[in-house]
Amino acid sequence: MTNLFNYIERPSPIHRLTGATKLVCMLLWSFAAMVTYDTRFLVLLSLAGIALFFVGKIRLKDVSFMLGFTIVFLILNNILIYVFLPLHGTGIYGSCTYLTSWHGRYAPTAEQLFYQLNYVLKYSATIPVILLFVCTTDPSEFAASLNRIGVSYRISYSVSLALRYIPDVQQQYDEISKASQARGVEMSKKASLFKRLKAASNILIPLILSSMGRIETIANAMELRGFGKQKKRTWYMARKFRPADYSSMAVSFLLLVIAIMLNRINGGRFYNPF
Repeated sequence: MTNLFNYIERPSPIHRLTGATKLVCMLLWSFAAMVTYDTRFLVLLSLAGIALFFVGKIRLKDVSFMLGFTIVFLILNNILIYVFLPLHGTGIYGSCTYLTSWHGRYAPTAEQLFYQLNYVLKYSATIPVILLFVCTTDPSEFAASLNRIGVSYRISYSVSLALRYIPDVQQQYDEISKASQARGVEMSKKASLFKRLKAASNILIPLILSSMGRIETIANAMELRGFGKQKKRTWYMARKFRPADYSSMAVSFLLLVIAIMLNRINGGRFYNPF
């Protein structure tokens, strides 16, 4: 079964950080990547994000599906940018350096290609950190950490339930898919893409019905236990912040400060080598 978003328990320094720490670091890291188009800084974030995968002991096959989906989405985005805004880069950098003797609207320019390179780097700087956050954060511990930094325990528990429910939906889909194949419905690569999509769409109705039943069961169980009646609650998975948590948040905040400073040094969000 393909894992989309699922906690992967492994002994690593990133797993030992609290969920709140990883959330804060992910947000600060993402903000740092979003506020600037400085190529040098984005390359640094991309390499650091890849290195953190090794630190967190997350293998490529653990997130291969989401990485593949992201790459396809990124390729389509770049094609559409070039189709609809082929001279956007020249307007940003204030120059036009043609790479061929042809000088038409869709003639490749160094400025446009450089802009789209930065666009790719923004994805490569943020996606690894987001995937790392999902794969290394236990939902129950994450909910406890959110509540500890001031988020309502009702909201924290809702986030925990959502993260826990994703692998359950995946498992239900896999079980319904195998049951359909046992009845003679071809969903392997032997069938055409259209037939596989049609068969997958037929799974959605029983999947939605079974999901609604589970949601009602959980809601009734929480109501019977008096969830939400008190202003506070205790957490079995709660953990205190340690020096590693504070240092991780400090490094992430420093990255955001560097990104803001680079904007001032470059005279804007874009680093212009032309």
